[in-house]
Amino acid sequence: MKTDLVIEKPSSKAHGEWRKMELAGYWALRFTLVLVLFILGVIVFDIVSKGAGVINWEFLSQPPRVGMTEGGIFPAIVGTFYVTLITIAFAVPLGVGAAIYLNEYAVQGRFTRLVRMSLRNLAGVPSIVFGLFGMAVFVKFFGFGPSLIAAGFTLGLLTLPVTVTAAEEALITVPRAYRAGSFALGATRWQVVRTVVLPRALPGILTGTILGLARAAGETAPILATGAAFFLPHLPDSIRSQFMALPYHLFIMATQHHSISQVRPIAYGTALVLLLLVCILNLAAVLLRKRYRDRVAKGL
Repeated sequence: MKTDLVIEKPSSKAHGEWRKMELAGYWALRFTLVLVLFILGVIVFDIVSKGAGVINWEFLSQPPRVGMTEGGIFPAIVGTFYVTLITIAFAVPLGVGAAIYLNEYAVQGRFTRLVRMSLRNLAGVPSIVFGLFGMAVFVKFFGFGPSLIAAGFTLGLLTLPVTVTAAEEALITVPRAYRAGSFALGATRWQVVRTVVLPRALPGILTGTILGLARAAGETAPILATGAAFFLPHLPDSIRSQFMALPYHLFIMATQHHSISQVRPIAYGTALVLLLLVCILNLAAVLLRKRYRDRVAKGL
């Protein structure tokens, strides 16, 4: 028995209606993109136009003077650098290790789903909550006091959900055939992870990690409660010392200073330096991702 498959073509009227809906959606999405870029451009232009004139060698290399109305922001730059290093040392090994366990070793079931859901929920917790937790645990319970190490560990906890999620997503993108082929050749699970999976997942891991650190470098609330100082013209001499940091310095200059109008140019200069720092971290993420992706492609 022969049957013919009949495909009904949509009428020209229905096709025209779908075409109009498609165009409307396209222009709506395009408008939202232009609107976001416009708002971003206005913010960046305002910061650059009002802060560029303040930045010079003295501003970048000298400590603040005369109640922070003169001098520069060198201690804040160094303090931000130190606390970011501690954040990296705490969050990156812990986050990547947790991602490797969840994706490569753990039995996929209710427990792993619960852990992943908890990580996603932690990523949405306000930063001030992490600051209060860090003050209670690292400053008070462990006795670190207001210090670099307390602030670094708190920022590490803040970036940990992003680090774990980004690292696990990068590990998932590595095809399972690579693992199966390595196991067939007699490699152990750790050998497979170390020599096959991690090199191919490294671009994604680095990108997610650096983007998380860029967010941490601009946070004020966690360091406000764990170690940032209002005025500290000298550099920290140990990880148990208090420190100045760019986000907190900017917060004080913009909202808490006794002469806000006088120090407003310094606040804009600090904002521009912080913006440049975040842009450099994001650019580093893009370049590292491209470099390691090209290296892995050549190795294949």
